[in-house]
Amino acid sequence: MSVKKDENIVWHETSVCRRDREKLLGHRSVNLWLTGLSGSGKSTLAHAAARRLFDLRCQAYVFDGDNVRHGLCADLGFSIEDRHENIRRIAQVVNLFLDAGVISLAAFISPMRTDRKMVRDFLGKADFLEVYCKCPLEVCEQRDVKGLYKKAREGKIKNYTGISSPYEEPVNPDLVLDTANATIESGVEAIIELLVARKIIGI
Repeated sequence: MSVKKDENIVWHETSVCRRDREKLLGHRSVNLWLTGLSGSGKSTLAHAAARRLFDLRCQAYVFDGDNVRHGLCADLGFSIEDRHENIRRIAQVVNLFLDAGVISLAAFISPMRTDRKMVRDFLGKADFLEVYCKCPLEVCEQRDVKGLYKKAREGKIKNYTGISSPYEEPVNPDLVLDTANATIESGVEAIIELLVARKIIGI
């Protein structure tokens, strides 16, 4: 994740470190990276898991793909290059949330393995938990709440993942959720179990 930096800009260390914040909050910080096709349930699961974490008195925050493109990444399109930059920016913000002691849930299609590897390498393997929301394209199309697959099939939307742009499945994710058949509740519990197993939270 190399970006040209101004030599006059210097990183300032904070007076309160990450471990101090984690101790105050009572849990470790980590990033859960939910990847999958549009309509696979990433955002729904991320928000449901964040609610469950909140109920467990854990500090969690969801980075939703659509929400981020309303502001931070509003200037980007959906070419491979713009998708890469979108993910790079998110990784930078997620890194700040790690330092703040927060459990972040990033719900992004993030179709390219190289981009997901970029985030993992940048954050560090221990701080990046890849969650694959596995759902067949035909099921995602049936859901198609926004009508985007239909527009993509009609050629009205270019570079649409699964139709005119590729999606590369994770090779060795930390968690695979069968979102075509499993309930949201079971998916949330699987996420919580993963966090407990990795000693991020204790319940």
